Amino acid sequence: MADEIIRLQDVVKTYKMGDHVVKALDHINLIVHSGEFLSITGPSGSGKSTLMNILGCLDLPDDGEYILEGRKVNQLKDNEMAVIRNQKIGFIFQNFNLISNLNALENVELPLIYRGWGAKQRREIALACLEQVGLAGYANHLPNQLSGGQQQRVAIARALAGTPPILLADEPTGALDRRTGKEVMDILEKLNTDGHTIILITHDMEVAQRAKRTVRIVDGRLYAGEEADHGIHHIH
Repeated sequence: MADEIIRLQDVVKTYKMGDHVVKALDHINLIVHSGEFLSITGPSGSGKSTLMNILGCLDLPDDGEYILEGRKVNQLKDNEMAVIRNQKIGFIFQNFNLISNLNALENVELPLIYRGWGAKQRREIALACLEQVGLAGYANHLPNQLSGGQQQRVAIARALAGTPPILLADEPTGALDRRTGKEVMDILEKLNTDGHTIILITHDMEVAQRAKRTVRIVDGRLYAGEEADHGIHHIH
């Protein structure tokens, strides 16, 4: 089996809402291997977003451990977390999160600017990434000159630019029509075939089924495979 890239061990995350304490994640255990294509599904308010924030090193668990490529994320400082977000994880969001006054090429270059790479190298990599998602001829287009599907392709190219080992896709088809959503999933499937580890968060079961493995989160607890539909077989 491929190497383990992510391990969540008894991860707990709670929030205070007025006088109530809400356990958004309730002793989550999850292992993801390098090269996997995993989908995480669940209803609204189930803990999907909280789990994504922890996997993406945007937040830390209150309890339990998150181990990413052998490093204990809980023990990292803010600046070390920022480096992981820039180098280890490529983010793909539902609403694309492109910068409106930058063209497609400049949007894709952004992660490389944060790394301090030179202009020539950035441009070459960004163009190659745009070509990878079928947008070689759109480098100079601004986001508002692109369709929703094209904007999401730019976002995928941006996620690829820093060659991160993990792509974290949060409802990547949520703002797209069915046909365009299928095209985006085709790209993600190909990237997985090329070796990228992909974690897909979605409420759409049809989209989730494109992944090779599915887990379901309900009320902050994680369930495996087909049993997840019935809310049984807690993952240990």
